[in-house]
Amino acid sequence: MATRSPWPRPLSLPCCCLLLLALGGPGFFQSHAVEVDVKDLSNNTCIYAKWMMSFLIKYETNNSEYKNATLNPSTNVTHDGSTCGNNTHAPLLAIQFGAGHSWSINFTKTNETYQGNIISFTYNTSDAVFKDAKTKGPITIVVKDTMPPVQLNTVYKCHHLDSIEVANVSLFFWDVILQAFVNGTVSKNDSTCEADKSTVAPTTVANLTTAPITTASSPLPTTTSKPVEKPLIGNYSLKDGDKICLLATMGLQLNVSQEKPVLININPKTTNVTGSCGNTSATLRLNDSNRRLIDFTFAVKNTSANTQRFYLKEVNITLISSINGSEPLNAGNNNLSIWDTFLGSSYMCQKEQTVLVTEDLQVHTFDLRIQPFKVQNNKYSKAQECSLDDDTILIPIIVGAALAGLIVIIVIAYIIGRRKTYAGYQTL
Repeated sequence: MATRSPWPRPLSLPCCCLLLLALGGPGFFQSHAVEVDVKDLSNNTCIYAKWMMSFLIKYETNNSEYKNATLNPSTNVTHDGSTCGNNTHAPLLAIQFGAGHSWSINFTKTNETYQGNIISFTYNTSDAVFKDAKTKGPITIVVKDTMPPVQLNTVYKCHHLDSIEVANVSLFFWDVILQAFVNGTVSKNDSTCEADKSTVAPTTVANLTTAPITTASSPLPTTTSKPVEKPLIGNYSLKDGDKICLLATMGLQLNVSQEKPVLININPKTTNVTGSCGNTSATLRLNDSNRRLIDFTFAVKNTSANTQRFYLKEVNITLISSINGSEPLNAGNNNLSIWDTFLGSSYMCQKEQTVLVTEDLQVHTFDLRIQPFKVQNNKYSKAQECSLDDDTILIPIIVGAALAGLIVIIVIAYIIGRRKTYAGYQTL
């Protein structure tokens, strides 16, 4: 069994659980780990869990814009509804927090294994964190848990970040210690998740119908170095069935200015790809192994009756790991209008570009090429180059500058000539 925290164990109450919020832990979204000990009528443990979690929710405002809100269980967490289960009801782990938010998971088992089954999450958009929300009140999502089967009488441990995405909600879990169907005493046997074991880089091609929504398999990050060199160029793809529906090539560098400026290169070799393709909207989500998520959202616009163009509309960035000891960061800009070109073409810019997310966060792109719509034969279409790459634009500039200089010289010579002529008349 994993080592417990130095704080007192949760109080044991029959047929329920008591929540312990243990201070400390990594400087991620929250500084509290949730610890729950569910006991039966005989005061024996049936579920033990300790984990970190956070929620990222996209919601619509009264202005028909979209914003992001982050929810973190904090010190006002309750535990109503947690139960050991019986012959007709599955064991349930449930918590409530904040202004009407709740989360729960039930468990199933076979003769040899147990696993999480259904996760239910309710968030209340009447909470002040959902500023100017168009819809007010509780909203519930239900999703299948991605936890693998674990041997009975074994503690499941996973320090690596895992995420589940459903609708407009992303659920994040890390530093998980869990045992369901405990037979009175938490086991000393451990089962470590594959993500904590593996150092193999994931594929950068995501299939929208089959790709698991998990983070890249890689060791936990360190933030002691500042990569300032040009980032590696990554090739990313999304598939809809057996056809590629989005192509992206780029080097990415984050410029974060919280406590002090720091540059972070995104490594494509340890970056996982998910997202969505549509006729008028597409999203590319890059999740690198250092707990950083970058969402690029593209949209289609009609510039005339017969002309459509696509552009980058929104960028959202979540930094789950702290930077230089500062608070984690979740920021976005949903009012962009860049990387604009004709629908059915690709957009290319080899020179460095800067995308402003907030005053404290920018994204630098290198050797960019993107096509989020109408990909044909799994290849890029003809590219529209950005003005920075178009050397032909220098020709009219140079010619114009030369003509302007010539005109200035002629004007000066004319003025000087006029003055001399006028001076000659004065002497006569």
